[in-house]
Amino acid sequence: MRIDILTVVPELLESPLSHSIVGRAIKKGIVEIHIHNLRKYGLGPRLTVDDYCYGGDAGMVMMVEPVFRMIEELKAQRDYDEVIYLSPDGELLSQGIANELSLKGNIILLCGHYKGIDHRIREHLITREISVGDYVVSGGEIPAALLADAIVRLLPGALTDETSALSDSFQDNLLSPPVYTRPAEFNGWKVPEVLLSGNPRLIREWQDEQALERTRRLRPGLLETK
Repeated sequence: MRIDILTVVPELLESPLSHSIVGRAIKKGIVEIHIHNLRKYGLGPRLTVDDYCYGGDAGMVMMVEPVFRMIEELKAQRDYDEVIYLSPDGELLSQGIANELSLKGNIILLCGHYKGIDHRIREHLITREISVGDYVVSGGEIPAALLADAIVRLLPGALTDETSALSDSFQDNLLSPPVYTRPAEFNGWKVPEVLLSGNPRLIREWQDEQALERTRRLRPGLLETK
């Protein structure tokens, strides 16, 4: 899989995508992640990528030309399954969307910045818009890193134990059950006896019960979509 990320602040993405599961997946050749500085196609001697907003609204807007030229350059080299804009008014990111995107071959992630991007980009170049929540952050770089992480960890070979992702929260519209490790008792706090029983059937039944109970208590809305 290949993920190309377009941004005016590449430094915000370099560290989050260079370590842990994503970093190891890149080193193992499971995924390619390329971060592109939109200022490569900035206009004029200052490589400008933003301008004043028509209509007099406050804030600067990312210009259409640098984004268009960079996407055209990438598309000339390969086909892309999706060109995704990280936007607060896009569809809300879910585990289902991450699962779906992990099956793609090549995707582009466009990070907005400043006031946003010229709407013509959204009308003519973007195939999908995704939001990471009902709030606004300074730019699309952190949401893009979050989306890339959610996708990459699902790729075969990215996790040491590939079955681990199957028990993650939201995979079956349920929160994951509690998890424990050694020691079996600390400060008088004990690990549930069933997890020490060595009986896979009983352990699985307990995990299913806990997942359902936690979902009912903490995120009951998830059960409405099952």
